[in-house]
Amino acid sequence: MSYTLIVGTKEWSSWSLRPYLALRAIGVPFGEEVIRLNHDSTTTEVQRRSPSGRVPLLKIAENGREVSVWDSLAICETLADRHPDAKLWPDDPFTRAQARSYAAEMHSGFPDLRQQLPMEFVRRLPQPELRDITKAQISRIIAAWTDALERHGAHGGFLFGRFSIADCMYAPVVSRFRSYGVALPAIVQSYCERIWALPGMRDWEKAAQAEVDSGLA
Repeated sequence: MSYTLIVGTKEWSSWSLRPYLALRAIGVPFGEEVIRLNHDSTTTEVQRRSPSGRVPLLKIAENGREVSVWDSLAICETLADRHPDAKLWPDDPFTRAQARSYAAEMHSGFPDLRQQLPMEFVRRLPQPELRDITKAQISRIIAAWTDALERHGAHGGFLFGRFSIADCMYAPVVSRFRSYGVALPAIVQSYCERIWALPGMRDWEKAAQAEVDSGLA
């Protein structure tokens, strides 16, 4: 069995960060290809690898068979199916259903947050004048995190106790809040610090910093 994860520029590619963290949580070795975003060659390089024309993409090779999986949440779900011992979803079915709802809400929602606070993983930038709808989306995330942490955080420190796909899906938001200095209540700030301290996040940070230093981002 082998995995190869194709990602975009790490300073910017929020969708790529999500399955990267899932792979790191599983603990299996995997190859990695980084495609430079916002470059003349980007479209050609992505389309050459990904049927959706987007990153990330996970290539799986096993027993002479190969498959490509695209879309961050689909990749995370596939990894959860293939590695049940990693426990990427909560054990309790009711808690698992809620965690899936959190992940799906991030996957399909918060467009104004994404647009006004784009991921700049290592840069620190002034917060723009936020639209009311963006403020509402930030408030929704903070309220959702607070509720999950008050219910489950004592049993591992993450949204649903131990680290899960829900945390993978929201990790780029942690970086956005950090980059733009979004004010957070103590319970949420502590959660963000735990996410930032993950080995996968620190390694992603080093790679993103190297991109910035070399002029690739």
